[in-house]
Amino acid sequence: MARVTVVVKIGGARAVDPAGAVTDVAHLTVNDEDVVVVHGGSTAVDDALDDYGKEPEYVESPSGMTGRFTDAETMGVFTMAMGKVNTDLVAAFENAGVPAVGLNGVDGSLLSGPRKSAVKVVEDGKKKIRRGDHSGKITDVNTDLLCAQLDAGYVPVVSVPMLADDGTAVNADADRAAAAVAGALDATLVVLTDVAGVYEDPDDEGSLIEAVRTPGELAAAEDAAEGFMSKKVLAATEALESGAEEVVVSDANARDPVVRALSGAGTHFDPEAV
Repeated sequence: MARVTVVVKIGGARAVDPAGAVTDVAHLTVNDEDVVVVHGGSTAVDDALDDYGKEPEYVESPSGMTGRFTDAETMGVFTMAMGKVNTDLVAAFENAGVPAVGLNGVDGSLLSGPRKSAVKVVEDGKKKIRRGDHSGKITDVNTDLLCAQLDAGYVPVVSVPMLADDGTAVNADADRAAAAVAGALDATLVVLTDVAGVYEDPDDEGSLIEAVRTPGELAAAEDAAEGFMSKKVLAATEALESGAEEVVVSDANARDPVVRALSGAGTHFDPEAV
């Protein structure tokens, strides 16, 4: 389905300012390019949990990935907070002259797949099984719904939660949601975050990895990535494996962040790497 040119993932960390991305998407749509936006909301969810007196809980998987553990109470707060982020972002696009429509993964079964009955975590150096997690893995994207919105002249602004196979709304990682959307649409994925890209040394901003073109270079990027960047490298891999034309991880706070990313800034992942 080579129709959508770009999927732009706007990070949800406090350090990410979406204003530049909003302006860039406006420029792309004026030039008749189809764009789908996917956004995160990690800071908004943490702030909302704090307001409700609940401590955010992050767990580490055996592979070293860090993610939110979403119990039933957290899921309720998560859905509310993500809805507000989505509404605020749609309003920003509308104010920039971009007709936008907000969608979460439950709408029209936009993002769907199996629910995880349990998750494997590492606590105090030991592997454990945690049950009660409200999360899932996106395996299906309703591209017809996205294309219908584009045909009507709107930019879809997409967020999790997703719809699980048991009919419930569950959490899913926003980077991997963007990867699923980009892969399903055969699009280029631009992942905007609070750093310039993937670094060989996370403590050295001069060690930016500019291109990942081979399996060996991908393995090196996976080894170099730490913390939440590991999830972005995983998302890049999943996007390319499922049909995306290219993935770029780049700085959301730079001037013209989407255009810069498409023009060579950031870390570029090529399909030959997977």
